[in-house]
Amino acid sequence: MVYDWQFIALIIIAVLITGISKSGFAGGVGVVAVPLISLKASPAFAVAVMLPLLIVMDVFSLKAWWRHRIGGVLWLMLPPAVLGVALGFLTYGRFDENLLKVLLGVFSVLFGLWGLLKPFRGRILPTWVGGLSGGIAGFTSFIAHAGGPPLNFYLLQRRLTREQFLATAVVFLAAINLVKLVPYGMLGLLNVENLTVALMLFPVAWLGVRLGLIIQQRLSGELFFRIILGLLILLGVRLILDGWS
Repeated sequence: MVYDWQFIALIIIAVLITGISKSGFAGGVGVVAVPLISLKASPAFAVAVMLPLLIVMDVFSLKAWWRHRIGGVLWLMLPPAVLGVALGFLTYGRFDENLLKVLLGVFSVLFGLWGLLKPFRGRILPTWVGGLSGGIAGFTSFIAHAGGPPLNFYLLQRRLTREQFLATAVVFLAAINLVKLVPYGMLGLLNVENLTVALMLFPVAWLGVRLGLIIQQRLSGELFFRIILGLLILLGVRLILDGWS
């Protein structure tokens, strides 16, 4: 691994964006972290370094949002999400990651456009959709820390306030990140080199979380949800381009 200035700049930007995303935008934009780092390093290195940082960000975010979580939604989505993580572990190295990126990207773009062009929020979907979204989020989170889009797909259609939306997303993603520690460790991804790099980036992770909290407090509820949907579209395009190339 060559730690030149380009690599250092990319990884700092990736961690900062992820911190802002996790505390201020329900983790949606954090999916760019792995593609960004992968421009100068392997995807395995990217996901391994990001996991400890994500857990640190989760700790900071949980302090701010824990009391607003919606337990019923979490109990619906978390068990399938654990199964999704297990599926990611069992198929590690066998699944076409580029195909996954394209599918997730198309899903994100279509949903984002639907949300912006059609007033749909508040239309509660069947519970099985929540379970399926949780399972997909667990799988995509294991592969590339990309659980945000499937999670947001279901949460955006619940009758949640901005605080409830953020809190539920933060708790869900925090739980899944803890679950991922076991399979990541079994795969040898959490080695000394990766953990050392992650440790040096802890201050950047903290700064990103703080910035996210500040930005979120300055947004109206409607603007917040529109930003989430807009980010889904942009991230979807990015995922399609990454997977297609």
